Amino acid sequence: MLPVAARSPWPVLLALLWALLPGPGGAQTSVHPKEVIIPRGGSVLVNCSTSCDQYTLLGLETHLDKKEVASGSNWQMYELSSVQGDTTPFCYSVCDSLQSEATMSLAVYWFPERVELEPLPQWQPVGENLTLRCQVEGGAPRTNLSVLLLQGEKLLSWQPAKGTPVAEVTDTVLARRGDHGTNFSCRTELDLRSQGLGLFQNSSVPRQLRTFVLPQVRPHLVAPGIMEVGTQRSVTCSLDGLFPASEAQVHLALEDQRLKPTIKYSEDSLLATALVEVAPRDEGVQQLTCAVTLGNQSQRTRESVTIYSFPAPNLTLSESEVPEGTVVSVECKAHAGAVVTLSGDPAKPPFPSAQIMLNATAEYNGRDFVCSAALEVAGNVLHKNKTQKLFVLYGPRLDKENCPGNWTLEEDTLQTLRCQASGNPIPKLDCLRKGDGALLPIGELRPVTRDISGTYVCQATSRLGVATREVVVNVIYQQSNLVTIIAVAIPILVIAATVGTAAYLYNRQRKIRKYRLQKAQEAAAMKLNSPP
Repeated sequence: MLPVAARSPWPVLLALLWALLPGPGGAQTSVHPKEVIIPRGGSVLVNCSTSCDQYTLLGLETHLDKKEVASGSNWQMYELSSVQGDTTPFCYSVCDSLQSEATMSLAVYWFPERVELEPLPQWQPVGENLTLRCQVEGGAPRTNLSVLLLQGEKLLSWQPAKGTPVAEVTDTVLARRGDHGTNFSCRTELDLRSQGLGLFQNSSVPRQLRTFVLPQVRPHLVAPGIMEVGTQRSVTCSLDGLFPASEAQVHLALEDQRLKPTIKYSEDSLLATALVEVAPRDEGVQQLTCAVTLGNQSQRTRESVTIYSFPAPNLTLSESEVPEGTVVSVECKAHAGAVVTLSGDPAKPPFPSAQIMLNATAEYNGRDFVCSAALEVAGNVLHKNKTQKLFVLYGPRLDKENCPGNWTLEEDTLQTLRCQASGNPIPKLDCLRKGDGALLPIGELRPVTRDISGTYVCQATSRLGVATREVVVNVIYQQSNLVTIIAVAIPILVIAATVGTAAYLYNRQRKIRKYRLQKAQEAAAMKLNSPP
């Protein structure tokens, strides 16, 4: 930005040379320079001269501040200062009562005071037109001032600056994915190269464009249709086709309860996962909402969640441990809205409660009674069970199924002798051999020996009584096995001898017949060979 015409010594020298040159016929007034451009607010030296040697008046007419800085016999030099705008001062002179004038063109240049690209939208949808608007305030001369709209350093538009005091330049571009994150700006160019001053540029602050794509589809929300009070479940929300996906925001909420999702982003999609926990105050039908926001747009979806309360049913036994023969009451009750069935109850339609009465026998000892409750929630039938065990007290029992009366065992084999007594409380069982009181090893895996043979008395004892049973143990010895082998072997030997004898006799008879046939053939041959 160089005001080259201000305060230069050349105008003074040129003015002196001009004054020494002879003029044409008649007096003539001259001005130098005839054309000049200076920075606004600057100053310039103007030389006025006349060709008349006997002039009576010589001067400079202007509204600007002027000061005479030098003079000669037929010239005067003035300094014009604080020049704010274009003007046309003129020099004049009077010679022999005749006045002549010479006008100059004084122009000023100044740079725009404001070059501003209007703010871009915070987000610009891909595929929509974006209008760029640049405002330029001030700057002169306007004929030499142009405005450029740029994307980075790529020229989008070049236009002259028109309009005062503010020139506005616009251009429209189609937003693309590739434009995301790029800078747009506008630049002014004051071209004074024809005046020897150069090309002056002013640029606006760059503005970054953010483009986005939010598909016109609802997010995919996966949530449980029903939830029980006091539980927590996972919900997910996803959406594909986003750009840039990492800039998308997800809002997950159950009515006014905002959830805290964990979001995973991929190239053009997202997946948000959150835990939702429901309390008694949430009971009823609630709306679960997922909203995905990108740019200045949002897509949302909702799912209904039915929140219910379903406590387990109440199952009570009049007594959980009773002596055999006691009448026991079993009652099953459901909470509001549910129905129950009770195991052991004759088949009946479900009702809010069920009850049975039973006479406790040994078969009922340890039996589980199950109370099953059913509740319909949003078309789903839910079940909850509660179990109670009944204990029946009865005396010791020994039966043939659990304690056989006769055992036959093979000596030296591994056997486990089993004799089990029933009863509650569990009775103590001992089996003692008659005569010597030897203890039978019940329930132990051990080799069978012949010395455990005998008759035993098994006795089961508890605080509720005693039960006895006789068992006989027989052990098979090895001698018995040898006798069996001999008994089988003797018939086999007899059969073998018989078969051998028959074969011998058959073979002997066959040889005799062959011998007799041979003798007969020899006799016949002798008869044929004897003379008549």
